Amino acid sequence: MPSSVINHYSYQEDKKILRIVYQSGAVYDYLDVSQKIFDEFQSAFSKGIFLNKVIKPKFKCRKISD
Repeated sequence: MPSSVINHYSYQEDKKILRIVYQSGAVYDYLDVSQKIFDEFQSAFSKGIFLNKVIKPKFKCRKISD
């Protein structure tokens, strides 16, 4: 999963939280992300484009660290 934007990601299915660790080191949790959206994210050719076009506009997030 080489990405110029995302360093790592994880998903907590029971809480519907998608955690994104950016290349900068910043960590954000995106809330109420369904399993379907996570599956689409995982299979997307560009995780960064999917994140910017689908996840960021539709899901609330909270900053975990810088």
